[in-house]
Amino acid sequence: MKFLLKSFFTLFLLLFSFITKSLAGDIQYLASPWVQQYSKSTYQAGNQNWGLSVDQEGLIYAANSEGLLVYDGAYWNLHPHPNKGIVRVVQVHSDGKIYTGGQSEFGYWEKNDKGRLAYHSISSQLLKNLNDEIWKIIIQDNRIIFQSFSTIYIYENKKIRTITGDGEPFLFAFQTNKRIFIEKIPSGLHELKNNTLIPVAGKDRIKGSNILSILPFDTSSFLIGTAKSGLFLMDKNGNIAPWENAINEELKNAQINNGIKLLGQYYVYGTILNGVYILDQSGHLVQHINKSVGLQNNTVLSLSIDKQSNIWTGLDNGIDRIAINADLYYYSDKSGKLGTIYSAKIYQGFLYLGTNQGLFYTPWNQHKKYQPIDFKMIAGSQGQVWNLEVINEVLVCGHNTGTFQVKGTQMSLLSPQTGGWVIKQLSPHFPTVLQGNYTGISLFHSMPNALQFSTQYPNFKSGVQLLETQSKNNVWAAGYNELNLITFSDNFDAIKQIKPYAQQKGLPRSANIGVFKLADINVFTTDSGLYLYDELADKFTPYEHLNKKLGTFAKANKITAAGNNSYWFINQTRIALVDLQPGGQIQIDSIKLAPLEGNMMKYYENITALNPKQYLISIDNGFSLLNLNRDNFQPNAVPIPLIRNIRTLSGTDSIYFNSVKELVEIKHKNNSIRVSYALPYYTESAIQYQYKLNGVQDEWSDWTKLPYKEFTNLAVGNYSFVIRAKLPNGYITKENKIEIEILPPWYRTWYAYLAYLIGLVFMTKSIRIWYKKKLVKHEQKLREDYLVKQDELLKQEAVRAQQHLIEVKNKQLEQELYNKNKELTNATMNIVHKNELLNSLNHELSQLKDENGNKLKAEQLQKVAKILKNAYEDNMDWHLFEQSFNETHENFFKKLKLQFPELMPNDLKLCAYLRLNMSSKEIASLLNITTRGVEIRRYRLRKKLNLPTEQNLSDFLMNIN
Repeated sequence: MKFLLKSFFTLFLLLFSFITKSLAGDIQYLASPWVQQYSKSTYQAGNQNWGLSVDQEGLIYAANSEGLLVYDGAYWNLHPHPNKGIVRVVQVHSDGKIYTGGQSEFGYWEKNDKGRLAYHSISSQLLKNLNDEIWKIIIQDNRIIFQSFSTIYIYENKKIRTITGDGEPFLFAFQTNKRIFIEKIPSGLHELKNNTLIPVAGKDRIKGSNILSILPFDTSSFLIGTAKSGLFLMDKNGNIAPWENAINEELKNAQINNGIKLLGQYYVYGTILNGVYILDQSGHLVQHINKSVGLQNNTVLSLSIDKQSNIWTGLDNGIDRIAINADLYYYSDKSGKLGTIYSAKIYQGFLYLGTNQGLFYTPWNQHKKYQPIDFKMIAGSQGQVWNLEVINEVLVCGHNTGTFQVKGTQMSLLSPQTGGWVIKQLSPHFPTVLQGNYTGISLFHSMPNALQFSTQYPNFKSGVQLLETQSKNNVWAAGYNELNLITFSDNFDAIKQIKPYAQQKGLPRSANIGVFKLADINVFTTDSGLYLYDELADKFTPYEHLNKKLGTFAKANKITAAGNNSYWFINQTRIALVDLQPGGQIQIDSIKLAPLEGNMMKYYENITALNPKQYLISIDNGFSLLNLNRDNFQPNAVPIPLIRNIRTLSGTDSIYFNSVKELVEIKHKNNSIRVSYALPYYTESAIQYQYKLNGVQDEWSDWTKLPYKEFTNLAVGNYSFVIRAKLPNGYITKENKIEIEILPPWYRTWYAYLAYLIGLVFMTKSIRIWYKKKLVKHEQKLREDYLVKQDELLKQEAVRAQQHLIEVKNKQLEQELYNKNKELTNATMNIVHKNELLNSLNHELSQLKDENGNKLKAEQLQKVAKILKNAYEDNMDWHLFEQSFNETHENFFKKLKLQFPELMPNDLKLCAYLRLNMSSKEIASLLNITTRGVEIRRYRLRKKLNLPTEQNLSDFLMNIN
């Protein structure tokens, strides 16, 4: 009983101390933190991740079923165990060694001289092979404890000492407040002191409960988590009692599997059946993160906390990072119960959400730190809710069907005018309230705790989405691409004047025109930027000063007050918090809500202040909570970017380097490289990098999200690669640098130059010897060439003499041929003359008369006629002619007969005469026929020779060779 009272008193003091702390360490409870999922397809290893650890630089190490996984914020790398076994546990020592244990193996990893992780086995020092699995590793300075279910292995001074359970198996060992506890089964909890297991005093209280977590509760007491029996408190003397809290039964059902302390005041438990539970020191449930809110798997095998207080979960299927310390949390309406949220308001103990499906509420106590959230719809509120506003302590709901007053869980009709978009009280001390709706403007009168509808102005029918006062009786009304300045009567019972301004008086053409108060000045939003209204000149002018400083947010479509001269500028789901500072200076923060970009309904973005430092932002499937009161950023805790490796782009070689190296030497053939870098700082938004390579690119590059840079064809020389990173909040890290030297090619090294010198000397001598030999050969060749030339001249003279002799012979032959032709022609002409003479003689004989004057009878002339006939038919002349003709014309008859075998002897004669170009008369004389007969023979010859009509017969015969 005394122990319980003491525990309760301790709890009270701790609770009081935490309440008085800054809210910087508080975890939001109304929504869930963002969960970054890393599936096995992302890290390319096994499903199960049995252990997690974080090193001094912020790198994440996971004991995976396929080996040791390392994550640096950009790259996952798997290092299989030498025995290819499962890795069950990993712990990083402050000296940089990574201790791992698993199936039949334990040891450590450290970087070799090339920067690669190399494994060193410790279990190999055992006298016999390890047939066991290591499940826990505890580091105590230079003393490393490896624990299996059967044995504790203590590694110190390079020696191994073993402790067994005297026949009892172990469950798990835990180190808490520099004390080491381990459960023996079935005897219970023991403490390891001086290599001896000492039973804990109250061990029987939780005997058989299977202790799976022991965490420090304060400086002298401990919080014990069991598998199925819930949570227990143990004081420094080992007395144990149940820790009663509202969540204990749920933890029993979920089966605690591991635990870790967070931010000094929260307890994180991973369970087998239902994800992660986070409790505060009062036992209140702060967060429950399971598969329904983004966890990949509900079975949590391991837990760890990184340098930014993110929770890392090693799951039965994957690894997840829970951004528990982030500014943004999320309430996801996965069932679609709420719909799209258009407005929100806290009022008299309730949080109200106006959505496209109706008006929802949940109890809200601003003084209560943790409370359950269960939204319910107010009866009769079904339909589109546009606006929620508190006017003189009255909660007004602008609904698709009218305007309602909301009290608790009920609402009553104030006005039947449909579509209440906006409602404004003109002044806190002025009872007139105007509402913009689908069909114009309504007038209400405000009274303490009451609001009364008065009228709908009949002479204005346009829809109004925004209202802002210009002066006492002048009000701006904007909606549906319209902008009107409306002048009311003194008591606002009528509209006196309506002046339209859209696309007039200096306003640009814009799809959306809005009007908002900015530091008591009306600012008009357009697609072209912000504008101001000059009342004296009655025109609009660009707000140049603010437009230039706002950048893209000058084209905001909505401006919402955030208090203390701060405003939310919304540009189509992009949101920036703008602080208007004295002297006209402004500060813009577009990072806080950058993760929500694109996740809101465009033009209906909603940001509602729940309190001065907490905002509810409507998103597509629920809402997000932003806590501006958190100041958990510590610049000194931000690491510098890590240069992970340098790889060549050509070939398969990669160049790795150790972080302690000052210079990386790269072969010239590998002068196209990729430098990979990363920042082990884990946020919801991407880290950006900036680099330069002195010697090639001396100016900083543009910011990029790519965690690598490639350089191609680097020249021989020395370079400095410098990298820095920018966090989502705009903070720029310190620089990291690596020296790179591109070595000259082998032919430009000193030993190559020495070889060149030796080669030059050898080549000079060789050239001299070669030149002398060449001179001797040249002289010999000159002599030989002279002799050859003389022989050539003699041969040429002989050839010329021979040619001259041939020419002389040819001339002689030509002369002989000419003479023969001449003789042949003369002989032919003699035959012609002979035949003509015979013809004349024959003619004269035929004319002879006797003495009586009568012609002689044929009988009388027969003898002479026979002589003449014989003379005609004598072939001797022809044979001589043929012989001479063949000699002169190279066997013309043989060639002709060969080509035209059907030719007859008379045809050959005719061909010979024609070749000699004789006339038909001369041929007729030779053949002793008439000229007509010659023509007939010529015609027949042409047919035999198949000559076309247009071809000359004599030319054809003259061309036969």
